[in-house]
Amino acid sequence: MTQDICPCRVREDDKREFAACCGPYLARTTAPPTAEALMRSRYSAFVKADIDYLDETLTAEQRKTFDRESTTNWANSEWLGIDIHECENGLEADEMGTVTFTAHFIHKGKPLPHKEKSLFKREGGAWRFAGEISIKNAPVVLGHQAGRNDPCPCGSGKKFKKCCGAAA
Repeated sequence: MTQDICPCRVREDDKREFAACCGPYLARTTAPPTAEALMRSRYSAFVKADIDYLDETLTAEQRKTFDRESTTNWANSEWLGIDIHECENGLEADEMGTVTFTAHFIHKGKPLPHKEKSLFKREGGAWRFAGEISIKNAPVVLGHQAGRNDPCPCGSGKKFKKCCGAAA
């Protein structure tokens, strides 16, 4: 008998069975108690291609624009894992929360990461996906670069333009 390990794997070494993790959520026998649990169950729904669950766990506002066809196409990717980076609020007593994560998948033969900060809200007492918050990448900061007539940073004593700058 093979174990059906839950796709959301809370930790890399987690061998929790689907039936003891996200399975009850996707079976609709119990509701995820936190925003993170809903996030993990939605990831598992992508892996299992349970498009109805993905639709049902949206806020009423998000359901208005739900694209079942593109979601189905995306769900048919090969899912490799999910990394949860940060959870803000979203506990059992909260009404809102965010989960920042990266989902790893292969689509059309190409491995891709999908990084997102998801917003979750309670609606009718249940956690629902309310949308994505834009993640701004930190600006690239380059260290001081030597000018053409500055001493070369390699320590040769030559001007940068006659040393390492000549190769550039």
